[in-house]
Amino acid sequence: MKKPPIKYVGDKKVRDLLTRYACPVPFHTVRTRLLGNIASPRLDASPIQTVKDLWGGELPEFDDMDAVNLLFQDLMSLWNNLSKHQSRSKPFKLAREITGSTEDDLRRLCEVRTEELEGFVDGLFGADEDLDLPERAVDGMEQLGEINAMIHGVIDLLNRPTMPPATDKERASTLKNVNELSRIAEKEIHAVILSCKRARAQSVHHSGPPPTFH
Repeated sequence: MKKPPIKYVGDKKVRDLLTRYACPVPFHTVRTRLLGNIASPRLDASPIQTVKDLWGGELPEFDDMDAVNLLFQDLMSLWNNLSKHQSRSKPFKLAREITGSTEDDLRRLCEVRTEELEGFVDGLFGADEDLDLPERAVDGMEQLGEINAMIHGVIDLLNRPTMPPATDKERASTLKNVNELSRIAEKEIHAVILSCKRARAQSVHHSGPPPTFH
């Protein structure tokens, strides 16, 4: 009989846990960092190290070992919950909390998106500067890099002190574009995850030459 998987404790409990231990990485970025680490083809990819990296490489101070175990148990429940996105039928969704109805909302939405995309890259690559990835994953990461640059461009535009305030129509158009970029980013993140999963399976089961990487 297989050991049942750890049931996800829920977003609120994980958020509260991160706040309690003053985690410098926001929840939306924690999600994508863990997701990137799950997808990563790195042989040394470790959920334990990924959790430590959320606090800069060292865990925060705890009152006792029960608190340490609880932290890892709850974060591993998030890890397991994110692992379901390795399925073709369960693509990952970026954060949906911000609507972008005001200029400040739009700026915050863009900031969250860039933090999410960069978190995915951090989780995928870890401490490595270079990483062998399957061709489809390379294409996906290039697309994500371009999307991240475009959203950073929107932030720069919003932060220009000489720019007059955007009209409702201009803001709605920008929001529509950011949401479309978000949709494409989700598609590319899922493609990277599936491509890396296939490559890992091939490297384990392939009896001939190893799969081609770029």
